[in-house]
Amino acid sequence: MRIHKEGQAIVLGVLIIFMVLYVLIAHFSNYNALYYNSVGIAGLLFLFFILFFFRNPTRKISTDHSIVFAPADGKIIAIEEVFETEFLNRKCVKVSIFMSIWNIHVNRYPISGQVTYTKYHPGKYLIAHHPKSSELNEHQTIVIEKPNGTDVMIKQIAGIIARRIICYAKQGQHVEQGDDLGFIRFGSRVDIFIPLNASVLILMGELVKGNKTMIARFNN
Repeated sequence: MRIHKEGQAIVLGVLIIFMVLYVLIAHFSNYNALYYNSVGIAGLLFLFFILFFFRNPTRKISTDHSIVFAPADGKIIAIEEVFETEFLNRKCVKVSIFMSIWNIHVNRYPISGQVTYTKYHPGKYLIAHHPKSSELNEHQTIVIEKPNGTDVMIKQIAGIIARRIICYAKQGQHVEQGDDLGFIRFGSRVDIFIPLNASVLILMGELVKGNKTMIARFNN
């Protein structure tokens, strides 16, 4: 199990702070077992949580240009037809994936193609289940164009706990299906907008995995 690069400095910092506190508590409590064991156990539990949160399992993908793979781990909380106004300016199917604090928070490219648009939007921190969080919350929008001209939009959306959206996409960049798109810290949501003529392959409430679950199939 790898630790994602966005968490490596945090893990190191937590480890250093834990070790310093442990030594200080042990020294000033005259090595009172109750104090330094309590600090030691609490510190180890917190360190294990940080390691767990920033885990980044290797997930090999069999590239398939007819498939839209899940860009994140989590639960499907919306499948609906919407009119997208930020960039696509057409009706699409929006699929929303809610990532709890227990999910892997790596975001991955659902298709291969060229990044034609990317924009950061400051905003609120409504709970990620809220219907308006896709527009009102802090979010990052990315649009990827397949070689045949088909566009897919992804939104990384901050939630009530999340306060840090990390996006690696750059306009004009060619990206490969399954590679890391970014990371969102501590619970959030990812929306993906796909063409109306694509066949949706998942159901409401389904648990999905990035690079594993097929979200939709292109019909052209």
